[in-house]
Amino acid sequence: MVYDFDRVIGRGGTGSEKWAPFEDRDVIPMPVADMDFASPPELLEVLRERVDHGVFGYAEPTESLVKTVTGMCRRRYGWEVDPDWIVWLPGLVCGINVTCRAIGQPGDAVMTATPVYPPFLTAPRNMKRELVTVPLREDGGRWTFDWEAMEAAWKKNVRLFLLCQPHNPVGRVFDEEEIARLAAFCEERDIVLCSDEIHCDLILDDIPHRPTAMQGPEVARNTITLMAPSKTFNVPGLGCAFAIIPDPKLRAAFHQAKAGIVPQVGAFGYAGCEAAYARGEPWRQELIEYLRGNRDYLLRFAEKELPGIRVTRMQATYLAWFDVRPLNLAEPVKHFIDHGVALSDGRFFKGSGFVRMNFGCPRATLKEGLDRMRDGVRALT
Repeated sequence: MVYDFDRVIGRGGTGSEKWAPFEDRDVIPMPVADMDFASPPELLEVLRERVDHGVFGYAEPTESLVKTVTGMCRRRYGWEVDPDWIVWLPGLVCGINVTCRAIGQPGDAVMTATPVYPPFLTAPRNMKRELVTVPLREDGGRWTFDWEAMEAAWKKNVRLFLLCQPHNPVGRVFDEEEIARLAAFCEERDIVLCSDEIHCDLILDDIPHRPTAMQGPEVARNTITLMAPSKTFNVPGLGCAFAIIPDPKLRAAFHQAKAGIVPQVGAFGYAGCEAAYARGEPWRQELIEYLRGNRDYLLRFAEKELPGIRVTRMQATYLAWFDVRPLNLAEPVKHFIDHGVALSDGRFFKGSGFVRMNFGCPRATLKEGLDRMRDGVRALT
């Protein structure tokens, strides 16, 4: 490998959301979804050049940045994106909230499938929308939509469906048939489909990503796609994301919803985004190979060393979703923190009895975290 993903980088004293709460404790933090790898050196070089320039005024997306993003969509997905379709954002969570504000009126409803990334559950309420949730169905270790439950849960005031593709936290890449059926479900009921595709460049299995909006012209007109370089290249702190909205009326509503309350993207966000997509592909390919190794190690370990815990195979992301319900723990996160490893609480995803582990870290860190999980399980016997 050209890049060193085994290097352990101390994050103490950096204000890390993941690490700061445990700086004075013997706890390995593995909850928050950022990685413990340095970003691509090619990206860091661009940021250093930007620092050396020395002037950090208000910034706008350059023509080269827009060409880089549209070129990336063309090369990776075969998606021809008109530059006018792009709406820049300082973060993807911001985009989820803006989408909820743009679609429908206060009192209308937003539907999503759970368990799911917590902002999907909070954004509708932030914007005075009703939240309608439908549990995903696990069938033979494969999570999918429960179509009958979705039909039963649908209400006439549902105006928006929030989709996570690939899915956080269960790690599924929904296939063409599933996405087509979901798109048809939305189109038949005049529901706008918002597709959060922030993990789409972190697919670990040999599955190509096809953006939801590529299902056809009608689907594209009804879809808001959210993307960002942040998860893939470990730059969430730079604050840059974007929405791709082909339909002009939908795009106008989105712009109106963000007017006056959503700040501009900063100079470093734009610079990092362009560098990531223009120069970061060799690094991304090695990252995926490394994460695949971490994923496979984790699955083997869980099967052998974590009796009573189930984890389904992750097709994408660097997040593992553990079913710890058989352990009968009243506070699973506290139990594992007491044994030296911090995980995300499934309750925040509407998945009580589950915990999520971030395995986007050096393998030595992963091994130590899993060993501590094993110690926590053994302490129950």
